[in-house]
Amino acid sequence: MTQAHFPHLFSPLTIAGTTLRNRIVSTGHETHLAHGGALGDEIVAYHEARARGGAGLIIVEVALPHRSGVFVADPIRVDSDDCIPGYARLAKVVQGHGAALVAQLFHPGREMLASEDGTEPVSYSASATPNERFHVMPRQMPLEMITEVVSAFGDAARRMQRAGLNGVEIVGSHGYLPAQFLNPHVNRRTDAYGGSLENRTRFIREIAADIRAKTDPDFVIGLRLSGDEKSHDGLEQGEALEACARIAEGGDVSYLSVVAGSSGTLAGSIHIAPPMYEEVGYTAPLGAAVRKRTGLPTIVTGRLNQPQDAERVIASGQADLCGMTRAMICDPEIGEKARTGRLDDIRACIACNQACIGHFHAGYPISCIQNPVSGRETVYGEMTPADTPRRVLVVGGGPAGMKAAATAAARGHAVTLLEKGPQLGGQARLAQMLPHRAEFGGIITNLTREMELAGAQWQTGVEVTQAVIREHAPDAVIVATGAAPRWPEFEGRDDAHVVDAWQVLLNQANVGKSVVVADWRADWIGIGIAELLAQNGHAVKLAVNGYMPGQTIQMYVRDASIGRLHSLGVEMVPYVRLFGADEDSVYLQHIMNNEPVICEGVDTLVLCQGHEPVNSVEEMLREMGVAHHLAGDCIAPRTAEEAVFEGLKVGMAV
Repeated sequence: MTQAHFPHLFSPLTIAGTTLRNRIVSTGHETHLAHGGALGDEIVAYHEARARGGAGLIIVEVALPHRSGVFVADPIRVDSDDCIPGYARLAKVVQGHGAALVAQLFHPGREMLASEDGTEPVSYSASATPNERFHVMPRQMPLEMITEVVSAFGDAARRMQRAGLNGVEIVGSHGYLPAQFLNPHVNRRTDAYGGSLENRTRFIREIAADIRAKTDPDFVIGLRLSGDEKSHDGLEQGEALEACARIAEGGDVSYLSVVAGSSGTLAGSIHIAPPMYEEVGYTAPLGAAVRKRTGLPTIVTGRLNQPQDAERVIASGQADLCGMTRAMICDPEIGEKARTGRLDDIRACIACNQACIGHFHAGYPISCIQNPVSGRETVYGEMTPADTPRRVLVVGGGPAGMKAAATAAARGHAVTLLEKGPQLGGQARLAQMLPHRAEFGGIITNLTREMELAGAQWQTGVEVTQAVIREHAPDAVIVATGAAPRWPEFEGRDDAHVVDAWQVLLNQANVGKSVVVADWRADWIGIGIAELLAQNGHAVKLAVNGYMPGQTIQMYVRDASIGRLHSLGVEMVPYVRLFGADEDSVYLQHIMNNEPVICEGVDTLVLCQGHEPVNSVEEMLREMGVAHHLAGDCIAPRTAEEAVFEGLKVGMAV
């Protein structure tokens, strides 16, 4: 397939005074790449990669036009002219590659995540209505402050025009301040900004009008809204549609960007970056309804990871443009690859949320478990050819070994990868067997293709011995032999019916009716095994050595999983460690006071107790005196993110 096979996706579109070369959008998303509120080398390089890779429109992340909107420790601010040089530099670079650039203007209202100094700030909203997720009680915004904030949005937009951007986008999605004015469950005002639809849309309409008055007629003004907040007290689809229609009537808004969900509730927040269990393009009907109701150009975003899916959404009239944000975090070149017919070369996003929004929530710069160059473009953005091509042997065909082989081969080395098992993929093959985790197997497909393109060779079913090492006579050896399930010592281990997670997934265990899953790591394995067994009719208790199941994984993935476990009747027992077991009981210990927690009538104990590194090849190489590099779980058991990143680094080092 070439560009001709995506006639809608690669057709130009004019919005206000800007003509986009295609319909692929990198929507606004937090990168944590700005420093001191300024746009520097890292964020410019990040967005440049996506512009060069074929995006039609890049929307740079939220920036604060007003001092009352600070919601993280180091936000981007556009409340003074100091911001203009950084944005001007970014605009020049992005537009130089043929993409348009729009900046998000943002005020969180009551959705306060953090502060600049660690104290809880005063938050402002349409009314003094608390949110559920962050437990924030806001102060009702006084009329004079509304006027000030409206004007601040217009002033910020004028600065963006001076910087050379194509436009700005008002962030009214996900229950943020503009949406708080729209939502009758939140907005309880009795003045000109509350009550009727006319009044509840007034705040957004005044912002758009102020921006229009302070910028040129061809300057793009976008509005991002949730077509359905999917929350118990959220803006519903019908209400959102009527609000969009009233706002569109004003004539100031150039396009609408439609998403789902709300930051105000745990259930709604999942849709900010929907995990892989959500259907591909599930938000498209919301976009279709808004597009039909308003007639404005419409962007739809939500699980659109492949050009085929985006083409289908646009061709069906559900949207004019498609937000493919995580798709471009995973593969910045997705646009060019689709345009030139290299579909098999696309590194498809698997919606794991681990290093994209997961990094943001943990306070780190953005990246991707499959593409660790994302967010690190200034360090790893260019592949340096090897000075002297060498024979490189990689031992282990999991994510670490595959990435190491692909990277070393791409640099010009002659690479052979040897895998002991019958297939490549390592633990990713197990991960994809868990409920709602099938897409995780995509990492195997993607890394295999990377090795093919780089020219790496591989063999499966090969146990590496000293004789094998001598036969290959490598100039460099990379060890990526992974890890195996950890079986800790505990009383009764040899007497009770005890199995591990791998045995369950590989159908190597006859699991009884009543099960205790002992989850030490508090990650996706324990949650997944509990859900799998519950789906299969077992009575399951999930005993977690932590304060909640999934404690160590990204919150949207965790929260959605906990909801499913509750629906399946899984009993979740936090704050416990495994102590012992016998033929019909499992003995736990409360981790805070060491008091016993006894589970009776148990047929099977399933261990999800983490992993131990497999070091036999490393030890053999040490005995042989062969220099080697290590990558992934054989160093220390962690996740696919570290495995792939270390594979990249060691592939660059040999």
